Amino acid sequence: MRDFRDKKLRGERITSLTAYDYPTARLLDESGIDIILVGDSLGMVVLGYEDTTRVTLAEMVHHTKAVARAVKRALLVADLPIHTYDDPAQAVATARALIDAGAQAVKLEGGVSHVPQIEAIVAEGIAVMGHIGMLPQSVREEGGYKVKGRTQTEAGALVRDGQAVEKAGVFAVVLEIVNPEAARQITNALTIPTIGIGSGEHCDGQILVTHDLIGLFPWFTPKFVSPEARVADEIRKAVQIFIGRTRSGGS
Repeated sequence: MRDFRDKKLRGERITSLTAYDYPTARLLDESGIDIILVGDSLGMVVLGYEDTTRVTLAEMVHHTKAVARAVKRALLVADLPIHTYDDPAQAVATARALIDAGAQAVKLEGGVSHVPQIEAIVAEGIAVMGHIGMLPQSVREEGGYKVKGRTQTEAGALVRDGQAVEKAGVFAVVLEIVNPEAARQITNALTIPTIGIGSGEHCDGQILVTHDLIGLFPWFTPKFVSPEARVADEIRKAVQIFIGRTRSGGS
């Protein structure tokens, strides 16, 4: 994990994408990505849930095992799903389940409020990635996906969250949908790398949901994503060709 802190010191940007299955994970790993995240975003882009709040630990373990079979060089991180880390003891048990499934580190949402859980997991020798800013597991309470850190008061609170999770032992922290100026302040205040998603260019690295990057989930694309491919369109074309060929008597 020290490698990522060293990358920040050298000014080397960190790359991260999500994977939920063997072929996607293998393609990402072979392409040279630094971090592969088995995110609870699988609830939406794989399982068809409205948000991440229905994802279970059993589902995360299942997908982590599939991804782990493919990854040879990238760091494999898995999300702790909602209500599986409500207290330190539960957090440790959940983290252990994901490590046993093949993850090399885990990620959980929350800043100052979740320091005890982070400290407990780290004390067990398990690497932890933090996640502050917009917390998808809290989307129902928040009433949507809203930009965080718009005011200096909010930015200051996020800096304190970042400092708290760094002190608790995380090796990196995701900043999700954070105002770019606030993200810059957080990045400058920490010695661990910040990995942004929808948080501007001042973070030490970037993470995206792979389905958003390659256009594999066309029914919704976040405003901050510019797809580099249109895989869904290619799938539709291939299926339509197959249907036409088959119905015309071809093979």
